[in-house]
Amino acid sequence: MNDGQGIALFTEMLWMERGLSKNTLASYRSDLRHVARWLEAEKQASLLEAHKEYLLAYLAHIALRGQSARTSARRLSALRQFFQYALRENWVAEDPTLEIQAPRLGRPLPKTLTETEVKALLEAPDLDSPEGFRDRSMLELLYATGLRVTELVNIRPDQVSFSQGLVRVTGKGGKERLVPMGDEAQHWIQRFLQGGRKELLGERLCDALFPTRRGSGMTRQAFWYRIRKHAMTAGIQKHLSPHTLRHAFATHLVNHGADLRVVQLLLGHSDLSTTQIYTHVARERLKQLHAVHHPRG
Repeated sequence: MNDGQGIALFTEMLWMERGLSKNTLASYRSDLRHVARWLEAEKQASLLEAHKEYLLAYLAHIALRGQSARTSARRLSALRQFFQYALRENWVAEDPTLEIQAPRLGRPLPKTLTETEVKALLEAPDLDSPEGFRDRSMLELLYATGLRVTELVNIRPDQVSFSQGLVRVTGKGGKERLVPMGDEAQHWIQRFLQGGRKELLGERLCDALFPTRRGSGMTRQAFWYRIRKHAMTAGIQKHLSPHTLRHAFATHLVNHGADLRVVQLLLGHSDLSTTQIYTHVARERLKQLHAVHHPRG
């Protein structure tokens, strides 16, 4: 059994038993291959031959190279799960990660946009082109629903119900959820379906609700490029991530008094603790407002 075969079988198990997304599986493969390459180069050992001291040396190496504690923790988590599987399959006699402690992580607040910045971003696409109309519709839907970008680009027309005002989404682990769209997002999607989508596709057929001019669905990388382009047009200087509008959706709901469990359901979080980060964002915003506007702030 070589490292490549072991990693392939491990990620296949994650897909079959846990239904993890392609992006998550790719992250596991990348992390494990990075460790394996370092072990081969520095210790002349394979991943399955690694022992505790080798893995500690690897974690020290990436820390010295400037990798964050979060990256170290993620790679250690991948190693733990890999060796648990390897132990189960009798590839190794013991788990070398058992006595390795994960680095402590501070919980960073997600980067988000103000409501004014969101409005500027939504209005940035050029509506004289079908691509601009498509992008406006995608941004409106993203902000109205808090979808992940991967969920957004994979939506099909039959997943949208205008009569009920809902979009049916397949999220992580293949779990489905129904998310309200709101009138504004519905308005833009309907206009796009009546005009811009037909112009982009011509006579071609495409399963994706938001196609490209090539007649295929958009990738999340391509849409992320479009978001950055529109942010520049809108004059937004903040560093954005693919989840920026998802964070804005959740933060603005909490700021306006939405129940946290409702936000959890809308986002598709399996654990409420994941959603609770947005209460911290709201508190930070309140502190900033107090500091600026209170005479003794």
